[in-house]
Amino acid sequence: MPITRTNERVDINKRRIINGADADVMQLYPMKHTFAWDAYNVGNANHWLPTEINMQLDIEQWQSPTVLSDDERQALKVVLGFFTTADSIAANNVVLALYKHITSPECRMYLLRQGYEEAIHTHAYQYIVESLGLDEGEIFNMYREVESIYNKDNMVLSLNEGIFDSNFKTGTFENDQKFLENLIVFSIILEGIFFYSSFAVMFGFQRQNKMTGSAEQIQYIMRDESQHLNFGINMINTIKQEQPELWTPEFQQHILDLVRRATVLEYTFAQEVFPKGIFGMNAANFKQYIENIADRRLQTIGLPTQYNVPNPFPWMSEAVDLSKEKNFFETRVTEYQTGGTLDW
Repeated sequence: MPITRTNERVDINKRRIINGADADVMQLYPMKHTFAWDAYNVGNANHWLPTEINMQLDIEQWQSPTVLSDDERQALKVVLGFFTTADSIAANNVVLALYKHITSPECRMYLLRQGYEEAIHTHAYQYIVESLGLDEGEIFNMYREVESIYNKDNMVLSLNEGIFDSNFKTGTFENDQKFLENLIVFSIILEGIFFYSSFAVMFGFQRQNKMTGSAEQIQYIMRDESQHLNFGINMINTIKQEQPELWTPEFQQHILDLVRRATVLEYTFAQEVFPKGIFGMNAANFKQYIENIADRRLQTIGLPTQYNVPNPFPWMSEAVDLSKEKNFFETRVTEYQTGGTLDW
């Protein structure tokens, strides 16, 4: 798309998340959406690579006939099976859908960082699978073969299909609402709900001192995903301010219905994958945990809670959302460093 020649300077007040001033060039200053620049800098400070993490203990435990139960082995594989697909969906959404329609230079900067982090996450799952000698075909095809994973993935992909259309453009009420729906499904549902049963399971391994290298990588991934989630929430709330006409009562009810549907899919996934319970977590408290998470997500975008239940996993309270830079299982504040020098 050619650049339009003009003597008119960009007015910062015309900047918006979508449908803003000319976005052909990444003109960062003066800044308007400073939350995005802050997120970009935090992402850079939290840089890590999977290969910095030692997997030797994981390999020994996986090869041992006594350290892990059959249920624990199955849980780890299914969690990896979901994660591998989910981060691929997330990366595609950032690169092929969101970025092209965003007109805020600051937000585009963070989306570039976020896309790279999704690549690191995909690398991490491959690194775990390769280190443990797992069957790649089994892990990477679970989204086709495990119904509860398929149902979660299919919900996201079917709802996001519209803005992947090459002819889709923002600028109309209908399309702008569709874009906002995509952003909510991507941030609140995929990254904010669908990851959280699996996060809880991996932190369960950590608490048992099992598969600690794999769990450490998931800790880093959760830290990144929490930043992605908070960034998405900020974009949603900013679009609501910039284009309040999109936030109709009917649209709000539609989002509530989607979140309730996603909540059922997530706790069904947990119940089907861990039917006997794992690490003291059973079907009933997995259901309550996901309902608690869903309420928290709704509150962040100004929608009413639906379940009003407490978090049954208090040991997850430090991990969920990472509102402070803390060690996940201690209360002392830690300064994040690159993965190879971080002492958990």
